[in-house]
Amino acid sequence: MPESRMPGAGPGLSGFGLPQAAAAAGPDGRSPIKRNSLREQIADALREEMMAGRLPAGRNFTVKEIAELYGVSATPAREALVDLAAQGLLRAEHHRGFTVPEFGWTDFVEIFEARTLLTDSAIRQLLVRPTGYDWRRLPSLRRRATAATQASRAGQLDVLVGCDLRFWQEASALLGNARIADYLGWLRVQSWMFAAPYLRAADDLGGVCWDRHGELVDRIEAQDIPGAQRVVNDYNLFTVELLARLTGQPVESVSVLALLRGPRPPEPVQAEPVEPAGAEGGAAGQPAAGPGLGLGRVPLPRFVPPGRFGRPLRLPQPESGEPAPGR
Repeated sequence: MPESRMPGAGPGLSGFGLPQAAAAAGPDGRSPIKRNSLREQIADALREEMMAGRLPAGRNFTVKEIAELYGVSATPAREALVDLAAQGLLRAEHHRGFTVPEFGWTDFVEIFEARTLLTDSAIRQLLVRPTGYDWRRLPSLRRRATAATQASRAGQLDVLVGCDLRFWQEASALLGNARIADYLGWLRVQSWMFAAPYLRAADDLGGVCWDRHGELVDRIEAQDIPGAQRVVNDYNLFTVELLARLTGQPVESVSVLALLRGPRPPEPVQAEPVEPAGAEGGAAGQPAAGPGLGLGRVPLPRFVPPGRFGRPLRLPQPESGEPAPGR
């Protein structure tokens, strides 16, 4: 069996027109896939190809082509493609293999609204439900935040999609519900599949995409749920306004804008117990720090004005003379 190849690592990619995935390749231009999880690794690699727009909507391929591309047998290639099709990330064509689906603005709005409503509701539940968050995750979460921030500021879309997905997957562990975290991850993959082609059309992405991952980690580390919720909502608002500009679509068609823009309800205030008269020191007692989040709140602006983070895009001018999308 030939040596395994990651996307972009060998001549088998010529039929797909995919650029070299330099970040995944080794010194010799190749990066082996571990044999103990070929199915998962092929699915993960194809998922990131689609998220980054290197495997665009409408692209059709067969099990045989994917098996040859990765240098594996047909079985793990078929299993990976069937898994992706079951997730709605590929479309199975009778006797024609598999095709990458196309997501339009209406699809994106549905995806975005589902993600926003689910995230907001889940975070609000943390205010009244103590969570057993594993704080040993924090160093790893911060490393992922740093990697995603650096990729965003450098405009490295191929690197950003993977870093961003893994950051939010780990951050979702805060919710304490694996099913919610998995569903949010699935929605995020589809969001990237919609956004990537428009982002690739820009001349330079440096500093355009959201880069406040580290700020969210700060809120989590401070056990500041309201602050974390505001950062996540500001991230969602940033995302939908950016894509509305890129696609030339009306952002007001998104029904959850009121949730992201409007005044937020007052944060619950935890009453501090007062020591009985005559107690030593005579000062009010301090609330005990429990296992849940919500203590040690860090000040954060209630609302981040659009355009405060990131810079304007420089889109290429169309040859027809028509205005570029998002202008």
